[in-house]
Amino acid sequence: MPTCRRKRVVLTEPSPALIQSAKSNPDRKVFLLQQTGEIFETYEAYAARMSFYRLKQFQCEVTGKSGLDYFQAIESERQEARTLHSRFSEPLKPAVLKAVQWQVVGRLDHLVEAVYERFKDRYFKGERVLVDLSGIKYHAAVDRVYPPKYSSDAQARDAHKGTSSSGSPLDDERSHNIEGDLKVPAKDVNAKDDPNLYYYWVHILEMEKDKNDKSKAKTEEGAKMIGSLMEVQCGRLSRDRLSFSKSILRRFIRDCVDRDAAVASPWTVKPAIAQRYGVNSVMPEETRKGVESLKKGESDKRKKVWEDKEGPPSKKQKKMTPAQEEKAKAAAKAAEKRDLDKLEKQREALEEAERIAMEKKKKKPIRYPTEDLDVRLSDKDKKAGVKVKRPVPSRVAIPFNDTPGTFEAFLMGWNFLVVYGQALHLSTFTLDEFEHAIKHSVAELPCPLLAEVHSTLIYNLRTVPFHRHSALLSLLRLKEDLEEDGQEDEPMLGITIEELTGAMADVGNNWERVPLRASEGREGWEDALVGCLKDHATLHNFPRLREVLTKLLFAPDSTQEPISSPSSSRVSSPSTSPIQSQLYTVPSTPVERYPSLPAADRIAILSFMTNLAISSKAIHAHMESCEEQLTALRKEKIEVNRQKKQFAEEMNNLMDETKEEAPEEDATMQDASDLSDAPTSDNGSDSASAGKSKKKKGDLRQKAQLQAHAKQREAARAKQASVKQAMAEHRRLDEEVNKLERRLEAIEREFRKLLGGVRVKPMGKDRFHNRVWWFDGLGSASLVGSGGVTQYGAGRLFIQGPSEFDIELLERRTDEDIVARRLEEEGEEGMLGSGDWAVYSDLDELEEYVAWLNSKGHRELALKQSLTRWWVHITAGVRKRTADVANHAKLPRQDAAPA
Repeated sequence: MPTCRRKRVVLTEPSPALIQSAKSNPDRKVFLLQQTGEIFETYEAYAARMSFYRLKQFQCEVTGKSGLDYFQAIESERQEARTLHSRFSEPLKPAVLKAVQWQVVGRLDHLVEAVYERFKDRYFKGERVLVDLSGIKYHAAVDRVYPPKYSSDAQARDAHKGTSSSGSPLDDERSHNIEGDLKVPAKDVNAKDDPNLYYYWVHILEMEKDKNDKSKAKTEEGAKMIGSLMEVQCGRLSRDRLSFSKSILRRFIRDCVDRDAAVASPWTVKPAIAQRYGVNSVMPEETRKGVESLKKGESDKRKKVWEDKEGPPSKKQKKMTPAQEEKAKAAAKAAEKRDLDKLEKQREALEEAERIAMEKKKKKPIRYPTEDLDVRLSDKDKKAGVKVKRPVPSRVAIPFNDTPGTFEAFLMGWNFLVVYGQALHLSTFTLDEFEHAIKHSVAELPCPLLAEVHSTLIYNLRTVPFHRHSALLSLLRLKEDLEEDGQEDEPMLGITIEELTGAMADVGNNWERVPLRASEGREGWEDALVGCLKDHATLHNFPRLREVLTKLLFAPDSTQEPISSPSSSRVSSPSTSPIQSQLYTVPSTPVERYPSLPAADRIAILSFMTNLAISSKAIHAHMESCEEQLTALRKEKIEVNRQKKQFAEEMNNLMDETKEEAPEEDATMQDASDLSDAPTSDNGSDSASAGKSKKKKGDLRQKAQLQAHAKQREAARAKQASVKQAMAEHRRLDEEVNKLERRLEAIEREFRKLLGGVRVKPMGKDRFHNRVWWFDGLGSASLVGSGGVTQYGAGRLFIQGPSEFDIELLERRTDEDIVARRLEEEGEEGMLGSGDWAVYSDLDELEEYVAWLNSKGHRELALKQSLTRWWVHITAGVRKRTADVANHAKLPRQDAAPA
């Protein structure tokens, strides 16, 4: 049975209420977990149990392998059990199981040790063994077993030579009569039934394969023995270690026996295994009494230990005199007083220790970074000008934010098209351009971006498997369900299911073969879009299918007055609400109707198509290519960092050499200047001879000084040239380091692009678990264009509210009022709920937001580091978008003044 955290997994039993209801209502539907046979009343209980089984936290009890789910652990145990039972000697199994039945042994290791010592020199009929004959080992099978009474009578052993092995009288004789208490030492058992006195007749089957021994003579000698019948004793016999060893024996016993948790419980063979091998499952009376006495003795021993801890039992005392009684009472009172004083001192000491511990805990400094919500600004921080309130992000600047989930679907669709632009053969475009394309509603001026996006998705979805007429079948199934429930097919926007399916019949039937040519402006993509929806969409995977198809195939009746319907008001936008509230009763075509389609419906269609396109082969191949390129970039980054480190070490060595040579050069120049001064004489009264002698000596000294000065100047020039060369080498290495740093920056940008093609992650979370997103430079988009020109995709920083799980984590904090703190630090307008989005599109707001982040918290420290890492590109994109919006902004229309 697999274990989870060292405990066996117990299967869930059906509740009594479910068993009772099964009797009264046998047709009641339940949830069956087929792998385990467990039955559940609700799907939630079934899913929870299945999720538990799928966790990688189970361990195979036989092999000890961990990190498996429940079903892998079960399969591992079954595989090991099959391997074990196929290897373990079959004739030995009944004997071992009969020996361990009803044994009271504390540990399994001790039981295995006793069984191994009992059976290691004993062999049974039909068992495969190894026979050692003159140094050559053979595989053999035990044909007959002769008990010790035949050990001294060879004629009696030979008397059975003519009989068949199956009908031999020896079959009625019981050999190896060694069953009983395994606690009896092996020496005593062998003294009664000596295994060395047994004789075995064995059939030689084949030689044991020995790769080291290639002697031809031994091979020929051994071949002659194959097929013969030999008589041997246990000294020449042995078992293969793969079939009999302590580890194999331990696994076999653990797989076949069990034991209750009570004290001194015996080991018992599992009922099914006991029945198969003929092991008695009814405990003999003598064994039962022995087990009960053991249990009683063990419980008495534990009771005595407990009583010794509590105090010795009171002995029966002799009758005391009144004076002795008074003396005993006084002694008891004094002892009781001493005990009370001792307890009081202990209590006071404990309170003092707790007080000191609390003081130490209060004085213990907090180690930063810590949990973000544990960080509070002090009065000193507030006086220093640290921002308390976060700048409020804008919700109005987010497009399509009127209905929940619409902007998120719009953002995900744009991100998919940009990230996988290379695989979809799409050029990059900004989020603003995509927004304007979604809002485009002029039929006379078709939007090229919409045509390109839908055409490339249609081409991609042709490679995704689909079921023909799936939308039609889904609508007809809905109609049948309504009829079975006794409900009528209520028209949606004035169109029934029957009318809608009739209009769908002749639209987009050949969508997978229509050539949507770029030279023709992708003409016909609207009909192909309807055909794609007909074969890929159902009411299950696209709940708004009926409503969208109705608006694409029917036009509103302009003669009728607008009506208000719940379904239309739910998805309407302010600019199109009068059209959506009308009845769509006039048949039309998708080419005419798509320009009037509301933005929410367009986003829903694109979201559905991009979700399908993820499973296409082109996208999967692109993701695998990104993974390979990421691996190559990681290796290149390691190599570049290694070279950069090497160049930095060389630059440091050059700087050290230059610093050492500079003082020496100064000293050399100083010595040269000192030596350049020639001595002169001031005494004019000397004789002419003395003057000549001094002049001659002065000329020689001056000549020597000039020669020394020339050598020193030459050495100084050589050192100066060496310093210049070292400085030139230092400048060259500095340039190489700068090149490597620029390459590292390019690697980081390329890494972000490729990582966006595999998974998109937020920049981080703030203290209230709001997620921060920056979508520039992902996939086919780039942060820097040719010539170093800044490029952007969204050009903004988006804030997403905490998830439901994160909100639950916030609510669990009972040490403070989280709502009040959020109001203080975020403001009522800045508090985002689950699924809410906001945006920072102004550079000043971004700087204020980064200043608001506190580096003492884990989440905000990581977020701040991530923003700092890409701050240059973030701010450059914001500036570029602001400039583009300002350049393309349209002036308000000036109406002519009345005459």
